Formats: sequence, C-alpha cells, structure tokens
Amino acid sequence: MTATTAGETTLGKKPRIEPGLLSPYMFITPAVLIMVGGLLYPVVMAFYLSFYDWEIGRELQDAPFVSFDHFVRMINDPQVWEVLWVTLRFGFWVITIEMTLGIALALLLEKPIRGASVFRTIFILPLMVSPVVVGLIWRYLFDARIGWINYYLGAWFGIEPLVWLGDPQLAFFAIVFTDIWQWTPFIFIIIIAGLQALPSEVIEASDIDGANWWQQILLVKLPMIRSIIIIALLMRLIDVFRGLEVMLIMTGGGPGRSTELLSLHIYNRAFETQQLGYASAISVLLIVVVFGLSLAILNMANPMKTRSDV
Repeated sequence: MTATTAGETTLGKKPRIEPGLLSPYMFITPAVLIMVGGLLYPVVMAFYLSFYDWEIGRELQDAPFVSFDHFVRMINDPQVWEVLWVTLRFGFWVITIEMTLGIALALLLEKPIRGASVFRTIFILPLMVSPVVVGLIWRYLFDARIGWINYYLGAWFGIEPLVWLGDPQLAFFAIVFTDIWQWTPFIFIIIIAGLQALPSEVIEASDIDGANWWQQILLVKLPMIRSIIIIALLMRLIDVFRGLEVMLIMTGGGPGRSTELLSLHIYNRAFETQQLGYASAISVLLIVVVFGLSLAILNMANPMKTRSDV
C-alpha cells in the first residue's frame, strides 16, 4: 500500500527543472539571437525579395509580384552560369595555392629559429591593408604603361610590356595573384597557431620512435591539426564567394566577364541596372552554392565510420 501510494505520488508530481540545467541555454541565447538577427533575417529577406520586381526608389509594397519568374530567368541566363564558372575557377586556384603556401610557410617557421619573428611579421603585413587599397596598389603595379611589373620584366628578362588587365587570361591571373598575396598570410597565421599548440610530448615521442621530418609532418602534425585546416579552408571558401572590392577596383569584372565573380555580378545587377529582385534571386543561388560546397568539404573531412559492430 505504501509503495502504491508513493508511486501514485511520484507520477502525479510535475517534473522539476533544475536551475543549473538552464544555465547553458541562458548563456548561448544572446549569441543565438544575434545570429538570427544578423544572418537568418537577411537570408530570408533575400529569398522574399526575389519574388518581387523591386527597384531602388520604389516602395516594396508597390513592387509587382513576379512569383518564380526571376529564378526561371536566372536558370536560362548564360551570364549567371558564366560568372559562376569564373568564381569556381578562381576559388579553386586561390584556395589550393593559398592552403599549400600557408601550410608550407607555417611548417618552415614554426620553430624558434633566428629571424623567424621578422619573417612572420612581414608575412602578415598584407592582412593589414584594406581590400580597396590592395586593389589600387595592384592595379597600378599591373598597369601596362607605368606599372612596375612590366618595367622589371623588361629590365631583367627583356619581355615586352604586357596588357595585364586588358587581356582575359592575364587579368584572371592578376586577380588570382593578388588574392594569393593578400590572403596566404591568413592561412599562415591559423596553421602556425595550431602547430605551436601541439603537445610537445607527442613530437618528442615521434623523435624517439625514429620519425624523420617528413614523417612527423605527414603522420603526426598535419593529422593532429586536421580540424584547424578544415576551418581555414571553409573560411577561405566563404571569403572567395564574398570577394568584391579588389576585383571591382582592379578590373571591374572585365575584360568581358573574365574576372567578374558572382558577388560582383550581383552588385552590378542590384546597383548598376537597378534589378534588386533579380539580384536577390542570384544571391539565393550564391547561398545555395556556398552551403553545398561547405557541406561537401565537411563530409569529406568527417567520413562516415564503418559499422564494425555489425
């Protein structure tokens, strides 16, 4: 009888929520609200605006509703797919070279050798320059008439002056080179921070086991900072699709559309041709592409474990 009564009493009570269980949610709530307000709201608004033929100077409530017309137009627009291909090519080359150079420089300068601090300071200088200034600097360096690059190529190698920013292939090479110069230090800083945080006991154990320098790098150091490498790769991927200022200053997307990235194409559609609704539709495409590539990288970085228990 006593057990039954106790059981009924236990079932009848409302579950108590310990105050300590709510503490983590209270701490992350401000960050979640900021993320919703600063990230989710603009994405939702971009998708919402893509259904309207909206222009600057017109009230949104007065803009005609066009349903999925902008998305149909985008699918059939060869310019969109052309600039998307330029963006993917640009992203492939800059990310591949920047990750390779950044990791290599970090591995070379991780040890406290003489002059390492000086080299580290020099390598991070491009990060201190704003993108607009970077575009102006390299625009003048690549100038066909007064640029230093043509001057030294002619003085040292006897090469005739090249129209760097007027030829589609040379202009594409110029923006790739500029991005590598600016953002390789970003990869360098992240990787060298991860390398210097590795436990010295693991490195000493690999020395005792007879591992040489290459074996330590390939079998010990890089696997241990794998997550840091993936984070750096994702951040650069997102930055590539956000790239706008340097290309706008250096080439304006030309000649033709050889250097027009997707973000620059969205800018031109929104502010040059006043097609804000159509630009919003292309922005949705940009979000989908970045999201898909990010998921692909994360899936490759974290492959599914084999079900060994089956």
